[in-house]
Amino acid sequence: MEAKKKILFIVNPISGVGKQKVIEKAVDTYLDKDKFDYQIAYTSYAHHATAISLAAVLKGIDIVVAVGGDGSINDCVKGLVSTGVTLAIIPTGSGNGLARCLNIPLSVEQAIKAINQMKTTQIDCIKLNDTVYASIAGIGFDALIAREFAKTHTRGFQPYLKLVLQNYPQYKPQNYTLIIDDIEINTQALFVSFSNSNQFGFDVEIANNASLCDGLIDVVIVQKPPLPLLFWTAQWLFWKKFDNSIYVNAYQAKKVRVKSNTPTGVNLDGEYTEFDTDLTFEIMPDSLKVIIP
Repeated sequence: MEAKKKILFIVNPISGVGKQKVIEKAVDTYLDKDKFDYQIAYTSYAHHATAISLAAVLKGIDIVVAVGGDGSINDCVKGLVSTGVTLAIIPTGSGNGLARCLNIPLSVEQAIKAINQMKTTQIDCIKLNDTVYASIAGIGFDALIAREFAKTHTRGFQPYLKLVLQNYPQYKPQNYTLIIDDIEINTQALFVSFSNSNQFGFDVEIANNASLCDGLIDVVIVQKPPLPLLFWTAQWLFWKKFDNSIYVNAYQAKKVRVKSNTPTGVNLDGEYTEFDTDLTFEIMPDSLKVIIP
């Protein structure tokens, strides 16, 4: 008989929309205990999941399950990338961008049942200076909204959209110098995304050609549409044809550098982070093992 896998559930108790509150009962009910010996750990401060994940690697845990939103998942990614330990996801956040890209069920029950099947794939990650992420990063207006969203006490699409509409009219596009592989581009943009997955979350696709396993970063440069055309341009996101907009230029690369003389705010998988130096994005091919349906 095959030895049981050691599996650790890392739960963000304040993430997203509250599904995490039922996780203990759900795991006890739906997890295949003939295959797994399980433990549950709860985070108690920001980025605690990274420390727990690193400790799990040292303890010989086979599978770490991130229970939370994209920020919580990315904290686990930071501890697991290039270690050989498998990541699984139970999405309980608001947008759940990476889970949607991987076709992981948004139902806690179904996500656990997918873990029971133990089907895995290797995905890329992206190294950004001294950190890593698995889904998407953005600068400019995207980062501004992430910073403001972090100050609110509510989650979900409606509060996010409200912030966008409040800040959009007065936001001035920024000038950027990007070196995409060996090509230098000087541009003015509303925001620039550096994508591994194809979407922000909420099933809103920003990089229609992005793949988690193609060894490439999708760079999406978005100009600022006039306010009367904002709604029409936004429709392309929901129609999954955003790359077709006249306000969008998309590139693919293995390495991207953003030159900067001032600190740069970044929306890093939904979390606002500030960097004091130039930004360097590098693809890390096949660096993370993930359970998928």
